[in-house]
Amino acid sequence: MDRTGWKPFLERWSEEWRLVNPAEEPDADPWLGFPPASPEQVEALERRLGCALPPSFREFLLVTNGWRDAGDFVWRLRDTDEIGWMRDLDPFMADLYDGMDDYAGEGAVLSRPLLISLEADAGVVFLDPGDVDERGEWAAYDMFSWTASGPQRHDSFYEKMYDFYAGFHALNRPRCATQREWDAKVEQARLASLAGEVDEPLTVLKEASRFGRDRATFLLFQMSAIWGSADASNEFEHLLGRDHRSWTLDEDLFTQEILPFLFAQHERDRCRGGRSIVARLMEHGSGRVRQLIADHRRRAAEPGFQVRFGNPDFDTAVRAVLSAPGHDDAWPLLREALPTWRPLGDDHLVPIALLADPRTARLITPERGREILATRRS
Repeated sequence: MDRTGWKPFLERWSEEWRLVNPAEEPDADPWLGFPPASPEQVEALERRLGCALPPSFREFLLVTNGWRDAGDFVWRLRDTDEIGWMRDLDPFMADLYDGMDDYAGEGAVLSRPLLISLEADAGVVFLDPGDVDERGEWAAYDMFSWTASGPQRHDSFYEKMYDFYAGFHALNRPRCATQREWDAKVEQARLASLAGEVDEPLTVLKEASRFGRDRATFLLFQMSAIWGSADASNEFEHLLGRDHRSWTLDEDLFTQEILPFLFAQHERDRCRGGRSIVARLMEHGSGRVRQLIADHRRRAAEPGFQVRFGNPDFDTAVRAVLSAPGHDDAWPLLREALPTWRPLGDDHLVPIALLADPRTARLITPERGREILATRRS
């Protein structure tokens, strides 16, 4: 990231920050930064440190000499006069993990970093001169004592700042062009997924979820589930544990497809002695989600209850597969039935109800789950 890239990125961030903080100095310039450092100031810092700064951080300083409100937990980044080695500026933090076997790697990282944060919520932001890539970028870290985890690594200072920016969006949800752009990309990813594309929609949905777009989190959960991955489960669970601010839960889809799958998971977790998403949602889910879970539990206890696999044509085709003699032909027959599947609504990406019945669930290996995703489904 050079100066021509940093400037518009930071200006957009500043304007969006002001949207969610209108009462703070309402007549002030929305710019969260400071005047740029001069080339002479940056060169003086490099002489003092005895090394060249990584490119993205050097260019950042030449746009703004310091920064305010890098995310919700870092209130100030240092300027060229304040930047220095952690062992000199914060020796307690530099020694924090020394002698702790469980954190040997973190101890090595903390023995050498460049401290770039000035004010933060029980945490620090730093760059590691011992972890340099082919571009000359140093790995960037943040670490907060209240997370109960070690330093969180990013490949460069720019990527660390981008992560702070995404976190700002996820927490604050400013109504702005950035959110509208992500929502448009999510819709494009949904259509691409239904057309049988896999990798690009996954990439877009993961990034949009990182920016707090709740619909992306729901769509990503479905793709991950059919693929046999638990990557999106935590974010999906958090989504159902709060009131949705950028998306409305499709209750029919949730009731007909998602809950049968979650209850099947619940039974497996219960047999293994674990706590399922259903169990946790009954404690921490939103009131409406808890009610939907309770309603499903009552229906599932009624005589003759059975999971529906989706729209009538697909449901009929799947039941024909299950009743066909010979288990060896089940997967090819199920695959042939896929063109009859139709989404129940705009937030429905895959026939996730197939995972709610042990007879169909055992047929869907991760490879076959990807095959389903790669099949045109609409």
